[in-house]
Amino acid sequence: MTQYKSLAMNEEPLKQQIETDGNLPRHIAIIMDGNGRWAKKRRLPRIAGHREGINSVREITRACGELGVQYLTLYTFSQENWRRPVKEVSALMKLLVQTIRREIDDLMENNVRLSVIGRLEELPDGPKEEMEEGIRRTAGNTGLNLVLALNYGGRTEIIDAVRKICEDLMSEKGASPDMTEALFGEYLYTAAIPDPDIIIRTSGELRISNFLLWQMAYAEIYVTPVFWPAFRRMELYEAISDYQKRERRFGKVSEQMKGLAL
Repeated sequence: MTQYKSLAMNEEPLKQQIETDGNLPRHIAIIMDGNGRWAKKRRLPRIAGHREGINSVREITRACGELGVQYLTLYTFSQENWRRPVKEVSALMKLLVQTIRREIDDLMENNVRLSVIGRLEELPDGPKEEMEEGIRRTAGNTGLNLVLALNYGGRTEIIDAVRKICEDLMSEKGASPDMTEALFGEYLYTAAIPDPDIIIRTSGELRISNFLLWQMAYAEIYVTPVFWPAFRRMELYEAISDYQKRERRFGKVSEQMKGLAL
């Protein structure tokens, strides 16, 4: 309890510092990891960790909206997650349906627009229909863009892009053999979304887990040992504060970024 109070006391000054700096990431992407381990430490079933993780999603979404972050992408369910025990996957799909139904009014109230990247069409009918309804209802919102990476895999995304390019070349629909990075990006799931400025990974694991492989080329990476169900505003502010201290050079040297003569 003491630690929680201490964090709460420091939360507002850190938020103000972030807002004063002004160098806010336009797009934050998060690999939400550690739900199962959070539950295991408390001798709870794994699904309890997933349920508590929803509370983190709600709080981080609100915090990003308040700060003025334009895009928040959450790695919700990977294609590899289908390999988990059938009972857990089934529980996750039910939780997804319940969450969308419960949170949609809150998204509308906070002007959040929902979208999905991944093979949504391969989801079971219930989750797919709920997601499509959520996307439809929030389509007119103009605040934070909340992007759920659902049934998503970075390699699959690239393969799907190449497949579409080949189809367009064969049908002469506009794909050009003079391929550029910008043109290739138009065939990705994220065609209308800017690349992430920072990728946050919770739980301390040091891997990308097949997430936004093309888009993360110049993203800053921030890893925290905090499990996702315990990742709240203070942890988000700390990640953004760390990002604001970094110099993003995009292949250049410091002097070039500062406009100094070499």
